[in-house]
Amino acid sequence: MSEKLKVLVADDHAIVREGMCQLLADHPAMDLVGQAVDGHDVLLKARQLQPKVILLDIAMPGLNGLEALSLLKEAAFETKVVILSMFDKEAYVHRALCAGAKGYVLKTDSGREVIEAILKVADGQYYLSPKLNAEVIRKYLNPVAEKNSASSGYDCLTEREQQIFRLMVEGHPTKGMAQMLYLSPRTVEKHRSNIAQKLDIHDPMAMVRYAVKIGVVDPALWT
Repeated sequence: MSEKLKVLVADDHAIVREGMCQLLADHPAMDLVGQAVDGHDVLLKARQLQPKVILLDIAMPGLNGLEALSLLKEAAFETKVVILSMFDKEAYVHRALCAGAKGYVLKTDSGREVIEAILKVADGQYYLSPKLNAEVIRKYLNPVAEKNSASSGYDCLTEREQQIFRLMVEGHPTKGMAQMLYLSPRTVEKHRSNIAQKLDIHDPMAMVRYAVKIGVVDPALWT
């Protein structure tokens, strides 16, 4: 008998998390090894449980899903990640794929599609929700950047700078970011300075407006 596929579910909404857990528990090929409620919990459980696949929400408190995904990649975890999100904008798919996600499904997708995403990603394939544009993967994994894109400046930032940029526009202070990312405040300040120079944006509100424009921040999250 083949070994079951170890899966970790991460979502801060209990109803969604429990629904996904029940879906996986009922599948003969799946082994639900744990649950996580925020990004920090994801990193801890990934280290402890060594899942093959993490089903990961984006909008979680503290350390969000994309930030946790970047840290998983930095730590060279072999775990593969399928994003489970309510956000269907291309900007989110772009960021998730660039951060290392292998799949992206929507919370409005069927359970069958979620299972298919997990199985395909575990098998080394990419999977994108049928409700999203199937060209997104090829478009955003193309190494040739579109120079006239509104997000070209953001794309020129390093992964760490993008991570700090997202935390900045979400309103996190330097000390908070330093603790969250295990960096010194001086290092965070250096990154902040580099970000401002690369984007040529030095006003905090202008930076937030830019983040909204390129899809790094969803206006709905500010209401």
